[in-house]
Amino acid sequence: MTTRLLFVCLGNICRSPSAENIMNHLIAQRQLGNRVVCDSAGTASYHVGSCPDRRMTQAAKAKGIDLVGQARQFNVVDFDRFDYILAMDRQNYRDILALDPAGQHADKVRLMCDFCRTHPDREVPDPYYGGPEGFTYVIELLLDACEGFLDHILEHPVATSR
Repeated sequence: MTTRLLFVCLGNICRSPSAENIMNHLIAQRQLGNRVVCDSAGTASYHVGSCPDRRMTQAAKAKGIDLVGQARQFNVVDFDRFDYILAMDRQNYRDILALDPAGQHADKVRLMCDFCRTHPDREVPDPYYGGPEGFTYVIELLLDACEGFLDHILEHPVATSR
């Protein structure tokens, strides 16, 4: 059974593509490609079609992770396509849930930092308007959260009807 993950931030060029590619890196390391599949999206349409931010790409490269992909906007059909929808911050979380007024999919939506093991952060900060250290910090934070989340999904497999 394959667990499908969707990482979501605002524009889908910094945090969520980083989380997607970090998770894919960890999945490859653990040889779990047949068990976990990832994608990412943004709640806004600002950057649809764009590649990951070059500063984010540099910060990830320094940790041995390549960022690939093209930005897309979150869509209501994503609720049915994914087992987990991981929001980078509380505003993303609220924006996602606003597209599910009946609350049918609320149990799938989680905050990424809920899975951090060493970082105390409750949200993944948006590094877009800051300096290089912010991008590096986000990569380190997401490595922590992705490791924790990958262990979580391996310990708690999702029962789906797919």
